[in-house]
Amino acid sequence: MRAIGLMSGTSLDGVDVAVLETDGERITAFGPAGYRAYTADERSLLKTALVDAADMTDRLARPGVLASAEAAVDRAHAEAVGTLMRTHGLLARDVDVVGYHGQTVLHRPARGLTVQIGDGQRLANAVGMPVVFDFRAADMAAGGQGAPLVPVFHRAMAGHRGLDRPLAVLNLGGVGNVTWIGPDGALLAFDTGPGNALLDDLMRQRNGSACDHDGAGARAGKADEGVLRALLDDPYFAALPPKSLDRNHFHAALAAVAPLSVEDAAATLTAFTAGAVLRARGHMPKMPKGWIVAGGGARNPAVLEALRAALPEPVRTADEAGWQGDSLEAQAFAFLAVRSLRGLPLTFPGTTGVQAPVLGGVAVHPAGDERRAHG
Repeated sequence: MRAIGLMSGTSLDGVDVAVLETDGERITAFGPAGYRAYTADERSLLKTALVDAADMTDRLARPGVLASAEAAVDRAHAEAVGTLMRTHGLLARDVDVVGYHGQTVLHRPARGLTVQIGDGQRLANAVGMPVVFDFRAADMAAGGQGAPLVPVFHRAMAGHRGLDRPLAVLNLGGVGNVTWIGPDGALLAFDTGPGNALLDDLMRQRNGSACDHDGAGARAGKADEGVLRALLDDPYFAALPPKSLDRNHFHAALAAVAPLSVEDAAATLTAFTAGAVLRARGHMPKMPKGWIVAGGGARNPAVLEALRAALPEPVRTADEAGWQGDSLEAQAFAFLAVRSLRGLPLTFPGTTGVQAPVLGGVAVHPAGDERRAHG
């Protein structure tokens, strides 16, 4: 099947879009990919949506600006799909399904609550193709953490490339998450801790930048060891996986680095990200033979330097491993959409803590399409 995958992460930078050909178990071909940045107004709206979502108890509610933010997210994703298809000469009949993750505005696994804004039906109508969305709800309803979702895709990617196992695949978006793939294909996955969100928030607060470009701030500073030790004392790191985090779980770290210069604060938060990954390594059944790093963190030289200093195994970026690093999560949701259509499980006891593998996703079709929606 040919699928389009979409992903908008907790870093709030924009929408990744990618084409993948797969049967939901094996990957047969990689297609074109693209990116649609959020505008400054859209990012501002989404930041307000995060605030308005903080006290939600009903995942279907849309308090404050959430309804407007959801419409903006739908438009941005529809534009990302449309641009990709026009650029590469694809027609709706060429695509079997679109995988639409939506934009996470709240993730509270301890309360059994996760909220991704994004109306699958509205997107299906806009792009004229079937859409699978709402990937996390079934897992949480079954007692899982609802995250991470992509480990089964990481396993397929490792198989496609014939990589040595055990292998650790680290994704550093707003939050970091790792997939451990055992020699027999066993999966263990969990959120490691902070990814890019703290660094991004620090730079926005201090100098109005979207991020620490090329790690320049961190490389000019020095980590404060006392602050770093205190940050790594968070009980989260000792908790056994599977486990997952909300983007703002470690938000107090910004107050902890407030007395430091912006360079030293950036260096401390960069070291915090790497230190959290080292703690995660200790939860793995067998030490990995190597690490593959994807997400925004893979484009930050200071983060990569910190990881390579902290971890004893070889560390490669996804691009260095022959993967399309910038498109990886979008490809993952193309893969998961096909699995959903085929009735294959998305989450497992070792990835989200559910008692048994769980199906996920809800499929909808464009208005007027006679095929039945299913989930």
